[in-house]
Amino acid sequence: MQKLGLDAEYVLPAFEDPAHWLQKEVALPANVDPSDSRLSDPEERSRMARVFDQGLNKPKGFVLPIQRWNAAAKPHPGRWRSEHWKVRRGNLFLTPGDSPLGLRLPIASLEHVPPEEFPYIVEQDPMEPRGELPSFDKDAAAKDAKTKEKAKLEPVRTAMSIELRDGVLCAFMPPVEKLEDYLELITAVEATAEEMQLQVHVEGYSPPYDPRVEVIKVTPDPGVIEINVQPAQSWREAVDITFGLYEDATKTRLGANRFLVDGRHTGTGGGNHIVVAAARRRIRRSCAVRFAEEPVLYWQRHPSLSYLFSGMFIGPTSQAPRIDEARHDGLYELEIALAHVPPPGIEAPLWLVDRLFRHILVDLTGNTHRAEICIDKLYSPDGPTGRLGLVEFRALEMPPDPRMSLAQQLLIRALIAKLWREPQQGKFVRWGTTLHDRFMLPHFLWEDFWACSKSSCNPATNSRWNGIRHSLSSFPGVRPRPSWWGGAGAASGAGALACARRRGLGRRHRALCRFCPWRGCRSRRRASSKAATSSPATAGDAMTATGRSGESVAGVRFKAWQPASGLHPTIPVHAPLTFDLIDTWNGRSLGGCVYHVATRRPQL
Repeated sequence: MQKLGLDAEYVLPAFEDPAHWLQKEVALPANVDPSDSRLSDPEERSRMARVFDQGLNKPKGFVLPIQRWNAAAKPHPGRWRSEHWKVRRGNLFLTPGDSPLGLRLPIASLEHVPPEEFPYIVEQDPMEPRGELPSFDKDAAAKDAKTKEKAKLEPVRTAMSIELRDGVLCAFMPPVEKLEDYLELITAVEATAEEMQLQVHVEGYSPPYDPRVEVIKVTPDPGVIEINVQPAQSWREAVDITFGLYEDATKTRLGANRFLVDGRHTGTGGGNHIVVAAARRRIRRSCAVRFAEEPVLYWQRHPSLSYLFSGMFIGPTSQAPRIDEARHDGLYELEIALAHVPPPGIEAPLWLVDRLFRHILVDLTGNTHRAEICIDKLYSPDGPTGRLGLVEFRALEMPPDPRMSLAQQLLIRALIAKLWREPQQGKFVRWGTTLHDRFMLPHFLWEDFWACSKSSCNPATNSRWNGIRHSLSSFPGVRPRPSWWGGAGAASGAGALACARRRGLGRRHRALCRFCPWRGCRSRRRASSKAATSSPATAGDAMTATGRSGESVAGVRFKAWQPASGLHPTIPVHAPLTFDLIDTWNGRSLGGCVYHVATRRPQL
């Protein structure tokens, strides 16, 4: 307290609520002890035993109400202020639970404060200009402690709490408005711990967003660990961060690949989302709209950018659906929005890009964060967390090799540079059913992708791009045919609703077939199975010419397994598939192959 210029009289002990736990004790059977309640719930049993072992008359921890003076209204903006909290019951009793003490404070039991006088915490705007961070050390904290603030009438509704939990001294940080305030509190905690020779675990609210501080976040998700790495200011820094991330993951026995039930090698399903932003988040008004407009138009015209790196599952119910998937009115609305974009050279307000595209760049449920190109953190006037100057590209799956990840990052960088140099004009492409009929075939997917890559750089003279092309060609996650995920009805399971996706119900494989007619030969395709057979079909009826002489491709949609509940449950299993190349002139077979679901490649 002294290091922050506050008196110790503001500190008050916090106790577990005896009324709650006595009621719990009364409800127990008569022949059990509270420390060994024998409850069926292990968490409840452990919680009750821990509380009664500690005792209800001993403080759980200590609380210091603290808040920074409002710099715009007070003559001493560098001071902290506190308040003597008063409660009706005399002592500060915590809300029942086992969360950190700072999350169980009975704020609603404190004295009522009118809304116009409530001390709200408003974080600093991310776009506000900032200077250099001041230097915080223990000497500076001791210097500031020479004068102490007296009690003021202004209310305080944030607090720092200290408790001993599981043998570790924990310091709960309160929410603050500026990063400088957070650093000053951290400095005071570390200086006190050093003087007392104690180890402290810092928890609580995270520091407010500030572009001057680089942050890496690790979040556990179901089945995967999500890691948000710090931004890279240069390409060399991006390379070092990417390789370092993969190396650290390998040392902890983590990886970005897995094997399916049938043995196929694939990605984890987690996203390798790439976020781009202006340097230090300084976005000019003239380029804010273009930052979102140009990629949206270009990505819609090139479906390979949406499907090639998105992994196994695509479609309107995937993690990054395209604008024109299952929402045919989306392009119409988006063209109206683009028509209201100011022409180049005319200044536009920064919030215009959010108001124009926010309600269009969404998925089927209206979620703005799951759009293929997400702009919900570019510049939203609704709150500071939406004004970070960020554009996120989500149609990218986490690859198992860092070079593949760098190839994706370089592709995004090259395309953004191209779009900035060559603004896109015209309207969107109405792909219709061609979007899934044509670009589910690897041939057309690669053909469209190389058209994008050649327009972004010169592959013939760029040795680095040739190496990346080899990396893309040898990457196993690119070769398998993508599967389109449509919508399906929700089914109850494990006490919750789950959507039975088409991927699990009726599996589709897109088989690439090429044939070169020689001496008048025609090719035929036949799909058969033990459960059901179909009459042979002429390949020429289903195959599409690639534009090269004597070459065509086709895709086969079949059912790999037959679950009890799913799409078309009465259709039997089609696997394995048999393909025969037949010379209709001479009436003989030239060759063929059998495709089994449980193998990675067709057996020749």
